Amino acid sequence: RRRRRHRQEVAIIQQVRILNCMKDPFFFGYGSLVNRATHDYPDAYPARLSGWRRVWRHTALREVAFLSVEPAYGVVLEGLIAKVPGADWANLDEREWAYDRLNANEQVFHDAPIKADVHVYSIHRRHGTDARFSIRLSYLDTVVQGYLREFGTRGAEAFFETTAGWDAPVMDDRASPIYARHQPLTASERDFVDASLRNLSAQVGE
Repeated sequence: RRRRRHRQEVAIIQQVRILNCMKDPFFFGYGSLVNRATHDYPDAYPARLSGWRRVWRHTALREVAFLSVEPAYGVVLEGLIAKVPGADWANLDEREWAYDRLNANEQVFHDAPIKADVHVYSIHRRHGTDARFSIRLSYLDTVVQGYLREFGTRGAEAFFETTAGWDAPVMDDRASPIYARHQPLTASERDFVDASLRNLSAQVGE
């Protein structure tokens, strides 16, 4: 009896340890995901990614600038972590087909009441090209709106400060938005985006 009880206790302890080590799969969003109006992920929480910066990446994959991240010592990005639907990385990897999925557990910090196994999507330099493609303003508007509503004016200012590649041209497609998940901006949100681009001397055109 004692041996049987001992084996049962050991088995219970092992199961508890396994459960304590299990983490739900999450990914860190640093662009449009920050705008909650663009998705229906119920488990999304503010988070910070340390040691990375955003960058507008130009690739041979399509003729538009991708928003990506790259290592950058001392830089901290604000964003959201969101739970992978059905714990199915395959579907998400297919949607983010241009990106590599990288483990970011040691670099993501959050106050969410969950144990998260966090990854971040980044476009590898092997896809790079010398061509300079445009940033879609309808996409940028949506991203900045998310930062304004999630992190306030200071958070939106930090978005521009921690993103490289503003020498890329910006296509003004507000009249006929190309970005499928674009969101209408208030007058103050639109003014903020326009003023931020002027401060960066960005080239905005049709």
